[in-house]
Amino acid sequence: MGKLIFGAAFLLVLASGLFFAPAVPGLQIHPTDQFLIKPLGGSGELNFYTPSNVTLWMGLAIVAIFALMVLGSSKRAIVPSRIQSVAELAYGFIYKMVEDVTGKDGLKFFPYIMTLFMFILTANMLGLLPMSFTTTSHFAVTAVLAMLVFVTVTVTGFVLHGTKFLGLFWVSSAPLALRPVLAIIELISYFVRPVSHCIRLAGNVMAGHAVLKVFAGFAGALGLFSFLPIFAITAVYALEVLVAFIQAYVFTILTCVYLKDALHPSH
Repeated sequence: MGKLIFGAAFLLVLASGLFFAPAVPGLQIHPTDQFLIKPLGGSGELNFYTPSNVTLWMGLAIVAIFALMVLGSSKRAIVPSRIQSVAELAYGFIYKMVEDVTGKDGLKFFPYIMTLFMFILTANMLGLLPMSFTTTSHFAVTAVLAMLVFVTVTVTGFVLHGTKFLGLFWVSSAPLALRPVLAIIELISYFVRPVSHCIRLAGNVMAGHAVLKVFAGFAGALGLFSFLPIFAITAVYALEVLVAFIQAYVFTILTCVYLKDALHPSH
């Protein structure tokens, strides 16, 4: 049965390559077109208040999170359903991460960190749907998320410790002559955090989707041999599913590490 399905799929790929190959020779691949921000109406001027495809897919991410974490867990059954099991697994996973990295003091920030993780993960996964839009591929979105983390960590550090929070930049274990130089390096690295935080997420997501688009263009241009890039698309797509989770995890655990510095500013 499996061989029949594979054979039918293979014949379908060959037929599509023969009959739907482009009439104009040469590749016409535009991998960055998928990242264009467009008004929902499809035309008109794009202003900061204009509903766009970014607005739509961020809204769908929020709806999906609400459906999973609230509606899916509302019954609180002793024998959980699959949706409830996924919600409980995500809750326990992030709770343990926050507790292990930041300690008991950091658990008060658990709702915020849980929200970050679920939003990034859901937005990444929705971006893998056909004809969708990946909001986390835009630096404007990831920069806001990173700056929120940066401001939250900095304010928390000064509120809890006052000027003692500046001890985070003073390497007391180093020789006295080197401490001012190391303090400058530590200060620069601290302010670079939101930059690397947002670029890592957006860059990885954007790169993966661009690769998928390039292989899709090859599949449309190679005709009879279009099955070759299709196999590559399948492999890259599987990798992108993994990257969607890993990037959400990396963003979240770095948030926990930065928060630990604010709660316990010592070198």
